[in-house]
Amino acid sequence: MRTTARHVPEAVLFDRDGTLVVDVPYCADPRLVRPVPAARAALALLRDAGVPTGVVTNQSGIGRGLITSEAAAAVNREVDRLLGPFRVWRVCPHAPEEGCACRKPAPGMLLDAAAELGIAPERLAFVGDIGSDVEAAAAAGAASVLVPTAVTRAEEIRAAPVVRRDLVGAVRFLLGAELRGTGPGRAA
Repeated sequence: MRTTARHVPEAVLFDRDGTLVVDVPYCADPRLVRPVPAARAALALLRDAGVPTGVVTNQSGIGRGLITSEAAAAVNREVDRLLGPFRVWRVCPHAPEEGCACRKPAPGMLLDAAAELGIAPERLAFVGDIGSDVEAAAAAGAASVLVPTAVTRAEEIRAAPVVRRDLVGAVRFLLGAELRGTGPGRAA
């Protein structure tokens, strides 16, 4: 599925930090988890449409020894409590220099999530806040929507096939619910 395709994806996966929840670098404390303002509304739109959701997240703090896998799992449980339930979770615990096949921008976690969901990767969509999210989706053959934050670089925004201001806009695009006059691509 190309990012400009107008069919509804069979599942939508999300990046965690900076996309679904406010980014707290190397977060090890579930009490610090705060959903971004549009997260609940966007997820409700998908769930109301019967579209399964999941989370795909790089957690290099584990591989770097900055947080434990148990602390990361506790944070994930809090995200799931606040915003879930999510049908699938994938976490890459590796540091960047480990060269794994799962760390975004590699497609491993998206491909694995698609397999667990029983969905062809090209029938998925992935929503994230940085270029590696868009690159992982492209490498997996999935659609992507970039929702920029303060850390998103200008070149990542320019390179993204579809950009929306917030998660509701991203989901409305994926569901084909935005005004046809705005078309695919950049937000109006």
